[in-house]
Amino acid sequence: MILHDLATTIEARKGADPDSSWTAKLLAKGPEKCAEKFGEEAIEAIIEAVKGDRAKLTSEAADVLYHFLVMLAARDVALDDVLAELARRQGLSGIAEKAARPKG
Repeated sequence: MILHDLATTIEARKGADPDSSWTAKLLAKGPEKCAEKFGEEAIEAIIEAVKGDRAKLTSEAADVLYHFLVMLAARDVALDDVLAELARRQGLSGIAEKAARPKG
């Protein structure tokens, strides 16, 4: 699956020379910068979704997925852990799932 391949590549870039890769450069800036970049890309995707330009939204969505995986890697959260959480929620009503979350 392409997302697994991308997550593996991102993980391999941890500790690499920041001058050698955009991913290494982002990761070297720390989790906060990775999260900020993810947020910027998400906003750009929202803008394209509102505009209705499918090609630009597709491109921005790819950027969002990439930066999401970088953000997860920066905090040592594995894609498989996120996928396991989605699998756990599968078949649950979104309303019931949200109500069952711990308060706090």
